[in-house]
Amino acid sequence: MDHPFDCLIIGAGMAGAVCARELAERGGQRVLVLERRDHVGGNAYDCFDEAGVLIHRYGPHIFHTNDRRVFAFLSRFTDWRNYEHQVVANIPADGGRLEMPVPFNLISMEKAFGKERADSLSRRLIAAYGAEKKVTILELRKNADPEIAALADYVYEHVFVHYTMKQWGQRPEEIDPNTTARVPVFLSEDCRYFQDACQGMPQEGYTPMFERMLDHPDITVELGVDAASRVTLDDGQVLLDGRPFAGTVIYTGAADELFGCRYGRLPYRTLNFEFETHPVDFWQSHGTVNYTVDQDYTRITEFKYLTGQELPGLTTTMKEYSAAYTGGAGEVPYYAIINEENNALYARYRAEADRFPRLHLLGRLAEYKYYNMDAIAARALALCDDLLK
Repeated sequence: MDHPFDCLIIGAGMAGAVCARELAERGGQRVLVLERRDHVGGNAYDCFDEAGVLIHRYGPHIFHTNDRRVFAFLSRFTDWRNYEHQVVANIPADGGRLEMPVPFNLISMEKAFGKERADSLSRRLIAAYGAEKKVTILELRKNADPEIAALADYVYEHVFVHYTMKQWGQRPEEIDPNTTARVPVFLSEDCRYFQDACQGMPQEGYTPMFERMLDHPDITVELGVDAASRVTLDDGQVLLDGRPFAGTVIYTGAADELFGCRYGRLPYRTLNFEFETHPVDFWQSHGTVNYTVDQDYTRITEFKYLTGQELPGLTTTMKEYSAAYTGGAGEVPYYAIINEENNALYARYRAEADRFPRLHLLGRLAEYKYYNMDAIAARALALCDDLLK
């Protein structure tokens, strides 16, 4: 008996949901989506906590993009709340605490050094790099100008190095430059964390957006299903429930787990979260406050800033702790630790996947790369373009 589906998708996060909708709607395919968790939306899943506050269970997700196609596609399934994310660093200073915008910018400079010195530094930086430019901290440290070098040392110490060591468990020089480049100094007074043309949060939350995306007569979603219990890879052939599956398979989970970690686990960082509800309207100054010098946690998120939820007298915050991923029960792999050795290990799993001509690896975990949400959606749309040619 043939399977009643044309396409099998493993994972109901951004990659899986976008592909499911495109292949069902544009391709007329019957799609089966298997999801290990008891909900759709992947790590972007949001829900109401016991206090009635809308939270992001797996850490804050802020949508931003310059990709008009991605924005138009997602906008079919949600309205948007205008929201431009701002982040501050909270550091010890003169016996108290000082908050300054992150990325470190011209406003941060004035808060750290006072107006006179900040103005002098601004002129030197703009002369060296140009206005409205983003320059990585590691680039600044190489500058021969002693004033810029001194600034770079300050930023390195107060914004970058301790935070990076907490986040990655590594010295900064051990981290892939592509990761380091995500922590710039911004030669601007623009305090937004992102400068993308399209920024916002789904009006009702991410979960309803994904539920609408997957609501199609030719999409079947099965939650609480570990694909390993249903899918077998055997000698270049995919078996679904013990029978050959001839359709397209899109896998969005961890590449090493797909092959039983036969070559060893791919290294990741995981996150542990500590949620707290406070009997106040707002508990901190911004949606995200980074602790870049002290504290064991990396940052605190306050969700009402992000979601715009109106709930007087109650708010929920989330402290975020980074740790090494071991594959233990309940751990979630969040960030690939990208270096030459780990890329070589991933290449071995990729070679295994290439033995299955209709198997496609898609997403952060499957591709062992860091992607923002919009990039994942773009890759999913591009894959469907190829599959539907």
